Amino acid sequence: MPTDDFNTLYTKLLSALRTRRYDCPINELLIVGIHSGGVWLAEKLCEDLGIPTELGKLDISFYRDDFSRVGVHPVIKPSQIPWEIEGRHLLLIDDILYSGRTVRAALNELFDYGRPASVTLAVLVSRNGRQLPIEAAACGASVDLPPGQHLKLRGPDPLHLESVAVVTAERDDE
Repeated sequence: MPTDDFNTLYTKLLSALRTRRYDCPINELLIVGIHSGGVWLAEKLCEDLGIPTELGKLDISFYRDDFSRVGVHPVIKPSQIPWEIEGRHLLLIDDILYSGRTVRAALNELFDYGRPASVTLAVLVSRNGRQLPIEAAACGASVDLPPGQHLKLRGPDPLHLESVAVVTAERDDE
């Protein structure tokens, strides 16, 4: 996948979100971005969708089920959920949907804040390699990548997509 496709993929994602049916008016959705690429996308989507509510931000590092296996020593940033989510409709944003483990961790953390009425997942790219039964309701593109090939959203200014070859045996599950 060419790395200069960010604007094309973003436009497709934005269009998919604008035409999707929700259980509430789109401007009443609460948007939550997953650190860090999902937050960058969520900030842009809030503006372009005309959603006036402050953005929620999740850092799911401690909710990962592969935290010790991957051996990552992340810099943990606190999550920021500035509103009650009980009974509300959430739009969860991430950059790349790969194994599904990041989204599972995000859902676990969100439910620690309360029980939303619904959670809709939107991603810039959905790629092959799912380990959990999680699918996005809206995405800019679905792609099949060979083993050892990953996509990374770089940013925040400007946002751009990079193809990255992984040279170690460890998997960078997104």
